[in-house]
Amino acid sequence: MTSAPLRLGISRCLLGDEVRFDRGHKRDQFLTDVLGRYVEWVPVCPEVEAGLGIPREAMRLVGNPQHPRLVTITSKHDHTEAMETMAEGRLDSLNSLDLSGFVFKRGSPSCGLERVRVYTVQGMPSQSGVGIFAKAFTEQFPLIPVEEEGRLCDPALRENFIERVFCYRRFQDLVQNGVTKQTLIRFHTIHKYLLLAHSQQHYEAMGRLVGQAERYRLKELTLKYGEQFMTTLTMKATVRKHVNVLQHIVGYFKSRLTTQEKAELLDVIADYHRGLTPLIVPLTLVKHYVQIFDVGYMRDQVYLNPHPKELMLRNHV
Repeated sequence: MTSAPLRLGISRCLLGDEVRFDRGHKRDQFLTDVLGRYVEWVPVCPEVEAGLGIPREAMRLVGNPQHPRLVTITSKHDHTEAMETMAEGRLDSLNSLDLSGFVFKRGSPSCGLERVRVYTVQGMPSQSGVGIFAKAFTEQFPLIPVEEEGRLCDPALRENFIERVFCYRRFQDLVQNGVTKQTLIRFHTIHKYLLLAHSQQHYEAMGRLVGQAERYRLKELTLKYGEQFMTTLTMKATVRKHVNVLQHIVGYFKSRLTTQEKAELLDVIADYHRGLTPLIVPLTLVKHYVQIFDVGYMRDQVYLNPHPKELMLRNHV
């Protein structure tokens, strides 16, 4: 599905490594046993790599939520500088690994992406913030898809994250193979219905950008397109949007269906719309007819196969 390794960063404890402050781990079975068959994990434990031992005193974020300090709970030792130094060097090394995503540990003062508790100097929880390493990572790599393992328990969030990971890998391949205006147009074309399932408004804006390609230097055009591409994929793909996309696709071969076939297909789409079946049901029938009638334009659409079917992500949305 991709021409290069699908390499993802991950908080090391999620792989089952006993690197937490209490010598424990937080192994996530979906990540290790399911997604792990399709990706190459790059494990990172910021606290261990910052020189803090195992076991170690528990820490938390303290002070200004925008620029918190990383402080041990009992001894009040400040490890902020050690963490920031570690992050600077580690991000440089990760840059060379061409990551396509990162899964962080929820709630961690080093790795949490959101709603990490930040305490006052007096020890009272005040606001929420972002783990120090996670913040540094997202600032340096704003396009790379990131998620917390806890949120991946939600089927829709899981499907969206993994979809974004595979899409970003395809964009990386596009860039690494040498972008031309023609290859960018081709890339945009095969992602049309996937993008429409997220946001028609964003898709149309991207179309205008590609249509005005001659106004930009190629590097600037690629950067602008990549930013809009990944932003669009973060928009929520709703049932209604999927139904609209399915109906658009059906229009390519509807006239070739018998009355009975057409009625069956529309009934299946309606069942999905009503919440009676998951997306995989109408999608499977649509893909069947795309193959039967050899609809070349639709056969190449990433929307039909955005990630390995073995992950069964669309069986639950």
